[in-house]
Amino acid sequence: MLCRVKTRRALLIATAVVFASVDLAHKTLDPAEFHHARAPFVAFVMAGLVAALVMLVPRIPSNAAALGAGVACGGTLGNLVSLLAWAQGVPDPLVFVGATHSLAFNLADVFALSGDALLLSAAIVHGVRHRARLQERV
Repeated sequence: MLCRVKTRRALLIATAVVFASVDLAHKTLDPAEFHHARAPFVAFVMAGLVAALVMLVPRIPSNAAALGAGVACGGTLGNLVSLLAWAQGVPDPLVFVGATHSLAFNLADVFALSGDALLLSAAIVHGVRHRARLQERV
C-alpha cells in the first residue's frame, strides 16, 4: 500500500511540474495585455492547497484522482510562480472579446479548473465503487 501511495504521489508531482511548466512557458512566450493582481495572503493559501493535495490525495487508491490533483496543482503552481515573478500581477494572455464584455484568463486557470473536475469525478467514482467501505469505522 505504501509503495502505491508513493507511486501516486510521484504521478501527482510529475504531472504538476509538467502542467506548471507549460503554463509558465505560455505566459513567457505570449505577451499579455491584461494582468490580475492577487493579495500576498492568496499566495499562502495557494501554497497550502498544493501541499494538502500532494499529501492527502495519493492516499485515495485512484490514479485518476492523483492525475486530477496533479493537473490542479500544476495550474495552482503556475499562478503562484506568476504571482511572484511578474510585477504587474498574473498575466492573462488568453482573451475573448465580446460585444459588451471581455474575458481574460491563462492556461493555469484552465488547468486548475479541469484538474479539480477530474479529481472530484475520480473521488466520486471511487466512493460509488467502494460504497460498502464508506460505512466502516476509521
